[in-house]
Amino acid sequence: MRSRDRRGAYSVSVSKDYLTFSAAHFLTIPSHKCEFLHGHNYVVTVTAEAAMDRTTGFVVDFAVVKRLLRPMIDALDHRVLVPTENPQVALRAEGELTAVEYRGSRRFLFPTAHVAQVPVSDTTAELLAEYLCHAVVDGLAGEVQNLRRVGVDVEESPGQSGRFEFVIEGAEEEQ
Repeated sequence: MRSRDRRGAYSVSVSKDYLTFSAAHFLTIPSHKCEFLHGHNYVVTVTAEAAMDRTTGFVVDFAVVKRLLRPMIDALDHRVLVPTENPQVALRAEGELTAVEYRGSRRFLFPTAHVAQVPVSDTTAELLAEYLCHAVVDGLAGEVQNLRRVGVDVEESPGQSGRFEFVIEGAEEEQ
């Protein structure tokens, strides 16, 4: 088989010890044990597939992925994650505190600086992965030629992770 007849795809994966965050959260699944406030030490991994840049030898510059993720992860680290797109959850400012109402009653009262309002319907690992993935895709759009797919894994404890993968429609196949 000649080299140009072979097909393949290049990808990179980024998972660093500082692409982690510790946070508290609760799920909005009635009578589920995770409805109670609890926490995790999350680990984030990003995988990106794109055409090889033959000039640099990069698929995606690792530094770009890290630069995109760091501010987002810092905003989640050591916070209480509260979903803002869930009709069962309402947030109300009370001075320097944030009241979190869940299913119609005030459930939690936190210092506002300790709350990360996350635009998701619930704070599952899968939905956190989707939230982070869209930000990475948006950030890479201007940086990477022929980006094909981006996947984000959010591990909430060893051996348990949620993944979201975004496939760019119309991405050209590598020649």
